Amino acid sequence: MVELSERTPCAGLVPVTAGTLRLTEAAWGPITALAPCKGRAGALGAALAQAHGLGWPGPGQVIAARGGARVMWFGLDLALLLGVAPAPGLAEHAALSDQSDAWAVLHLEGPGAEAVLARLTPLDLRPAVFGPGATARSDLGHMQAAITRTGPQGFEIMAFRSMAETLVHEIAQAMRRVAARHDHAARGNDSGTVLP
Repeated sequence: MVELSERTPCAGLVPVTAGTLRLTEAAWGPITALAPCKGRAGALGAALAQAHGLGWPGPGQVIAARGGARVMWFGLDLALLLGVAPAPGLAEHAALSDQSDAWAVLHLEGPGAEAVLARLTPLDLRPAVFGPGATARSDLGHMQAAITRTGPQGFEIMAFRSMAETLVHEIAQAMRRVAARHDHAARGNDSGTVLP
């Protein structure tokens, strides 16, 4: 008889370090997609505020509450409730879909994290444009991903669970290149060598 065991999407793939950069798996807990019924986004926002201390996020916005609960914009008339099971009353205003097992979520942090992602996505990640709490869906390498800035040198990246190995590989490769460039610059480039 086959014995099954539960594994996270990135089990055995992370952590990855390169220089001062670190890539780990993020543990968000429950992930629920919220799609408000027609004309009910305001009522859903009020229900989120009452039940979880949150609200309905605007485009590119993440709203956080005490205790780790967050709601993240995920597209037109779509958001993700993260870190908490949805209160039953939310179903009066929206279609709810459990997405907890559908996503691989990574946390990238350290000096140069922005440069790592700049090699993989066309997003303008400068802090003045994409500050803490900003989120966007975009290409990452050849995958679709959601990227959220968590701090001055930190990002959360999520992609479909089926792409976990590719996601880690792409980010780890970019991390090594950025770390090598920083190391080379710190030692001084007297040889004229061009790095990737």
